[in-house]
Amino acid sequence: MRAVLPGKPRRKLQAVCTGYWDDRRLIAYITGNAFVILTAPNFILQTIYDDDDKYLDAIAIDEATGKIATCTGLTIRVYKPYGQGEDALKWSLQHSFSIVEPASDCATTLSWGVAEELLVGGVGLTLYSTSDTPSTVWKQQLANPLKLANFSYDSAYIASTGKYDRLTKVWRRLSFGSDDTRFDFSYLPHPATVTSMHWRRPYHAEQTIENVLYTICADNVVRIWAATDPHGLQILQLWAQIDLRESIQPRGPVLKESSNIRFAFIIDGRDFMLATEHAVQEKTSAEDEDHALTHLVEVANRNPEVCIVFDEAGHMSAWGLENVGCKARQTANIFNVAHVDSVGLGLPKDLNDEAAYIQFYNFCNKSGGGLNLLIHHFDGKIELFESNVADLFDPSPRADRFVAKGNWTGHTSSIKKIVRNVSGRAVVSRTDGNESIVWKHMDHENGTSVFRQSIITEQEHIHRICVMRKGNFVIFLHHKRISLWDTRSFRGQLLASCDYEVVGKPLCILMLPELVKEGPVAHVATITSKMRGVVWEVQLPQRRGSTAQTNGYHETCIREFCRFDLGHSDDLSYVLPVDPAGSPPVISGFLDTFARDIAISYTHLGVLRSWTARIDLGAKKVDWLQTCSVDTGIYEPALASGSSIRKAALVNSNRSELTIWDVRGAQLEFAQDYESQDTIQDLDWTSTPDDQSILAVGFRFRVVLLAQMRYDYLNKGPAWASIREVNIRDMTPHPIGDSTWLGGGNLIIGAGNQLFLYDKEVDTSTPVVTDLGLPRRKQGWDLFEVVTRLNGPLPVYHPQFLGQCTLAGKSVLVQHILLALFKTLKFYVEGDALENNLGMDLEEFYTPSDTMSSSTVVSKATRSFGNLSDEEDDIETVTAGVASTINEKLTKIALPQLSRQEQIHLADIVECVAIVEKQRRSMDDNAARFMLSFRQHVLRRGRAHEVLLSWREINWAYHSNSQDILVDMVSHQFHGKVLWEHARESGMFMWMTDTTALKAQFEIIARNEYTKTDMKNPVDCSLFYLALKKKTVLQGLWRMAAWNREQTATVRLLSNNFHDKKWKTAALKNAYALLGKHRHEYAAAFFLLADCLRDAVNVILNQLKDLQLAIAVTRVYEGERGPVLKELLEDKVLPLAAQEGNRWLASWAFWMLHRRDMAVRALISPVYTLLETPQSPDLQAKLFLTDDPALVVLYSQLRQKTLQTLRGASKVTPKVEWAFVLHNARLYDRMGCDLLALDLVRNWEFLLPAPTTFKSLGGPNPLSMLRRRSSLVVADLPTPPRLSVDGGHRPPSSVFEEPESNSLLDSFGF
Repeated sequence: MRAVLPGKPRRKLQAVCTGYWDDRRLIAYITGNAFVILTAPNFILQTIYDDDDKYLDAIAIDEATGKIATCTGLTIRVYKPYGQGEDALKWSLQHSFSIVEPASDCATTLSWGVAEELLVGGVGLTLYSTSDTPSTVWKQQLANPLKLANFSYDSAYIASTGKYDRLTKVWRRLSFGSDDTRFDFSYLPHPATVTSMHWRRPYHAEQTIENVLYTICADNVVRIWAATDPHGLQILQLWAQIDLRESIQPRGPVLKESSNIRFAFIIDGRDFMLATEHAVQEKTSAEDEDHALTHLVEVANRNPEVCIVFDEAGHMSAWGLENVGCKARQTANIFNVAHVDSVGLGLPKDLNDEAAYIQFYNFCNKSGGGLNLLIHHFDGKIELFESNVADLFDPSPRADRFVAKGNWTGHTSSIKKIVRNVSGRAVVSRTDGNESIVWKHMDHENGTSVFRQSIITEQEHIHRICVMRKGNFVIFLHHKRISLWDTRSFRGQLLASCDYEVVGKPLCILMLPELVKEGPVAHVATITSKMRGVVWEVQLPQRRGSTAQTNGYHETCIREFCRFDLGHSDDLSYVLPVDPAGSPPVISGFLDTFARDIAISYTHLGVLRSWTARIDLGAKKVDWLQTCSVDTGIYEPALASGSSIRKAALVNSNRSELTIWDVRGAQLEFAQDYESQDTIQDLDWTSTPDDQSILAVGFRFRVVLLAQMRYDYLNKGPAWASIREVNIRDMTPHPIGDSTWLGGGNLIIGAGNQLFLYDKEVDTSTPVVTDLGLPRRKQGWDLFEVVTRLNGPLPVYHPQFLGQCTLAGKSVLVQHILLALFKTLKFYVEGDALENNLGMDLEEFYTPSDTMSSSTVVSKATRSFGNLSDEEDDIETVTAGVASTINEKLTKIALPQLSRQEQIHLADIVECVAIVEKQRRSMDDNAARFMLSFRQHVLRRGRAHEVLLSWREINWAYHSNSQDILVDMVSHQFHGKVLWEHARESGMFMWMTDTTALKAQFEIIARNEYTKTDMKNPVDCSLFYLALKKKTVLQGLWRMAAWNREQTATVRLLSNNFHDKKWKTAALKNAYALLGKHRHEYAAAFFLLADCLRDAVNVILNQLKDLQLAIAVTRVYEGERGPVLKELLEDKVLPLAAQEGNRWLASWAFWMLHRRDMAVRALISPVYTLLETPQSPDLQAKLFLTDDPALVVLYSQLRQKTLQTLRGASKVTPKVEWAFVLHNARLYDRMGCDLLALDLVRNWEFLLPAPTTFKSLGGPNPLSMLRRRSSLVVADLPTPPRLSVDGGHRPPSSVFEEPESNSLLDSFGF
């Protein structure tokens, strides 16, 4: 935590108290209806709110027991400490009681005595015993209401005085402990009002000392009273006095009349002694003779009390009081300790206003530290200073006598809203009582970094707030009026206001992008619930001393500039300004989708829209543009928030689920349900200097910081993760009112009267940060550094980068990276810096491999490693030897920027690359892609929930020409015993294209399923053999299964001829009976026996929920072009792909249907747009994982494979393809593969536009679209059917086909 603003102290004489108890310094003060207990400037032990809304009036702490008493009205509450042994110190209410007699309006003063006695002063004095049930020990009615009443340390005396009273009453206690407690009293006369009183305190609690009373009077004199004459009429006699005005004399020529305001306080002997000890310990003996220290020791040897006097100009004099209270006083008993200048405590210059009153409290802790000075300013703040007394009394000039340690202020009632300016250097906090305070945020090495700049008191309800010009001006939007306030001075001043009428309810106030940064004119707008709005022009006062021309109007004003209507109001739920992220909005000159967003709107149905605007001064209007729109599908969102860099967060209607959207790409990046934990109250965005987003999610008592992560398509990792949780429950029981980001990654949280400021430290124990493997360092890691680490470009040896290179077909590049790594690791010592690109030439990453001959590349790679030995120069590929050397190193050392898991993945990639290289001649790129993914999948299988290989990998294998090698690899992985679950995991029967091999493999699985148990149960393999139509084999297996009680009946049944209708019916009856017994797989086998493939498939889909098995059985049973397979793909697979947004699955299904043009289009277009009966996609279909930059790789590969795919590609307009390529480049960027993004946009080839030729000549020739003519394009276009006499119409296709773009006019070249 950086700083605490614990609440605004009350303007009361007893608002603050301090005491040393249980070896710790406690400082407590009252704020509103709460009180705060602190131990250090930024450490709150506890905040306690009263159930009553009445403000507290006084507080006192008992140094003997640690009890705290507060009073409000006539109610006294006593709080008792507990849990100090377990290091969990808290206070809880012990007693609450009311003053009955003497009757008064309220208690004003509290003082603790010995034995837990509490003195309460109001209209009278009442003494209570609080050790058990509170009981009245003594009470006394008084003529005047009390201002102050204090016990002496031993409870032998009470000193009391009333408001404007010049007599101090001293009450002497005549009896202790008896039921009849009595006091007598006498007066101490003063010439003017008594302003302050102080009893001397002993060195130790048990020590007996003479009681001495110090009084300060309005005539600027400190009087010291002691019991010098026990037989005198008065209880205490005047021992000495110090004239405060005389004690500070001007030095040098007097420029103006001498100052006459004086402030004074007494340092007790015990505190002065401790402070001196500390000062002596701090100054090391090695230094030369220190005159200041010598002077201090000389003073301390006289064991004095010290009276410190200040004036408002910063002069200070200190007086030592020796042997106070001795019977025979000498003149030398009061001596001057110091007279110094420039103390710099910021004391008030005039005391006409009650807010200028101040009170001093000083203490020195036994645990060490210098003299601490607490100054309670009645304008609503408490300052804490620390001083080394040697420096304080040093006669030579110096500026550092007091060091500011803390500044406590805040609000008096609960904070409702906090609004920041664009830069986050100023915020306004507003309470439910309409009190608004402007805070300036500054970075300081020590102490707080948020300062109160101005207080605005506005009676009318404030609807919305806008902070301008670094917090120097604030605009309030009321329901019918808008007002401008100047907040450069301590009290905000109203500069101008303007009434308005609008249709609908104003929802927000927006700062419009400016033409001139920080210029004298600004424009603000409001948008209403009807999507109408008003823009106002705000003319700001010139800065003091600015030389602007005075011609034209420069008087401050706010006036209507224009009105606008945005439409889209039918279903509007809310409009709100975006959180500023990145650089401030300035007009770019163009109103286009690249302009920065300024507002975000959302509807009841969950449609998010982002808006930007541009002011046209000439036409006196504002142009608005909707930059993005996302249909989130979240009904009735309760909360939304957007950032100016196109990120948005949405919370569902019951405030439990959070979703984060990339508005530009219209994709879902993160979804989390916090159901049981808490309801979401607040969302706030900020960004790092390099535009990585961070979201603060506010709950009732905590704020969770979510940071953007790299996209990870290979591991399907989350795109956002929690990197810190801030919990305020230890400090306050009040829920959070609002929170917002300040500049530089600091977070400010308002709860109750208090503000908490958190710096950008990161919790290094969170899993995400631990996985980063950040090196340890003294100053720790901050938020921005960690987020940049989570998002920045990956080093080229990172497994994600290497995996994406392999998918992009850059196998040569992968070899070179691994060779560079091999050579780097030879001399690498853990802890050394490792270059992100391993010294490789950047050109290598984006120059197409066919234009760079491999020899030049290798020579480049080797050149950067100097003169290595000859045999190493010869290594051009990653051989098994190189791979084992790299992996041996990886087991011993940790590479920077890799977690342990990523290092294991890297080792596996190295091994894969070596195997692929070995089989390079027999293995194509697609097979290498499949192999790498399959190996990674097997590695992850234990940890991830992913049981099956994804459809992306199935596509690679499906379009590979080396499937036999892949089948062998899968079989080898499962030790030659491939069961159906293994075949399903690898997707084998989805990607095998050779029908003979498919059936052979299916038979192997049937055999393995039969032998998988020692029993060898024929039921396990029935479905497989009957799909292969090998009933006889199954019969033979049943004959051997003598142990099975179903054997006889089954063998008899299987011996019949199932082409016969009678036996078909028998098989069907058995199938339905088995369904009734929930033996679904066996039932499907009997449906096949009855030759009812469709029913078998339905059972497998609906009961077994196994899509792959259904497809495999269909392919084996009826071949590739059967009606059931077509139906299955069209009715089940494609709708599923549309619902999930799975383009890989859709492309595969279209290719299986021999609709290759659609297979290409499915890679680019959302699947649901290609179907005849559109499926509505669900929330998961919008997840970023449905996109994948590998889609662009498969698209470029397939589009020129056959004439049909070329025709499909021709239906993709260049604009769509352009957007698709740019979108994928952005995805590469989010994955940390910036070099691959550069390669994609640099080397992408667009197809030539389809030529226009005569329609009757068979349509355009797709080959003419290729830039480079390939001889390998397969001619697979169907031959045009000859028209029969009856005009034979083709049956309508069940898959939606887009009409040909080349209409007849196109064909004529118009």
